[in-house]
Amino acid sequence: MSFKNLGLSEPLLKALRLQGYENPTPIQEKSIPEVFQGKDLLASAQTGTGKTAGFTLPLLQMLSETPSRKRRAIRVLILTPTRELAAQILANLEQYGQFLDIRSTVIFGGVSANPQITALRKGIDILVATPGRLLDLESQRKLSLHEVEHLVLDEADRMLDMGFLRDIKRILNLLPKQRQNLLFSATFSKEIKTLAGSFLHNPVMVEATPENTTVEKIEQTIYRVDKKKKPSLIIKLIKEGNWQQVLVFTRTKYGANKLAEKMGKNGISAVPIHGNKSQNARTKALADFKRGSVRVLVATDIAARGLDIPLLPHVVNYEIPNVPEDYVHRIGRTGRAGAEGEAISLVSIEEVDLMKGIVKLIGFSPRTKTIDGYEPTDVMPAKSATNNQQQNNSKNKNRNRPNNKSRNNRGFKPRRN
Repeated sequence: MSFKNLGLSEPLLKALRLQGYENPTPIQEKSIPEVFQGKDLLASAQTGTGKTAGFTLPLLQMLSETPSRKRRAIRVLILTPTRELAAQILANLEQYGQFLDIRSTVIFGGVSANPQITALRKGIDILVATPGRLLDLESQRKLSLHEVEHLVLDEADRMLDMGFLRDIKRILNLLPKQRQNLLFSATFSKEIKTLAGSFLHNPVMVEATPENTTVEKIEQTIYRVDKKKKPSLIIKLIKEGNWQQVLVFTRTKYGANKLAEKMGKNGISAVPIHGNKSQNARTKALADFKRGSVRVLVATDIAARGLDIPLLPHVVNYEIPNVPEDYVHRIGRTGRAGAEGEAISLVSIEEVDLMKGIVKLIGFSPRTKTIDGYEPTDVMPAKSATNNQQQNNSKNKNRNRPNNKSRNNRGFKPRRN
């Protein structure tokens, strides 16, 4: 199967050839024909599957086949959870659509809205946006969604995790009733199915894992380690392995800052990237990492969503994610496009159960190692009978308290992007 067999136009095929792409990935092969037919789509696709081209290519062609209006209106709306993913989608649109008369732009928070408003005023066909900035500008009447023909919800599971459900519902109410809807998610959780059922019409369901099923192709290793010795162990691995490009995941922003600082003091150039960093700082950090002036990028899961780092050789789970699916997202950033990739997980005693959940999800147990001097000596804190009784009393008290719901169904305040 080639892209030509999928019915793509010559301008798109030419752009794909310039990017070195000739054959579609499984998700592209399954999605593109359905999008061409105007059907609603519910797609399960993880990082590294090529899902972005699965919707951008057919949408670009469909718009190009309809003459642009004198005053361009937004005809495609692509919603994403993070700034980085939004910027990456725009870059793909510009690459694939370079021989078409299609205008696209991106809007997200963390930067001045003025350049974004200027781009909107000139008229665009495709808008890539994060929910917060989109609603802000719409409320100021800087954009109109009245003529949207196609809606894409990308990484919908992450948007729910970040508390965007209420914003998504508000945006849906601003769109025309008649439109094509495409929803992409790494998992089909109960919440995703509920969301899909609220606005998708007789959707076609497609599923695709990365070509290697992600976990099978990447060399994975677990290092059992004492929690307090994690910083010195990761520094040892990077130095002795002479790793020049490493993406390290932490659970918290504070943890990312602290680890990057520790590495810097030990002669390893490292920068943190997370939600508290300005967009300019995040963009610079990624650029420095890609060109090799920084060896280590220390990131939280949310900040790393949508990062496109070609041929990344090493991913380290400095802290094990609470959600097993996030492990697959993390390690899926290495081993792409036929390149070799290595994923290292530093597992302390208190993270053993989290790792068991991951093993259950991926279907096998990665090889496990220990290094002399770094092996676990910590133990799980024992709960005393007194503590257990206190917890039980607290639970009973909480049952009698009113359930004050916050701004979304998961109890988290939405993060504005």
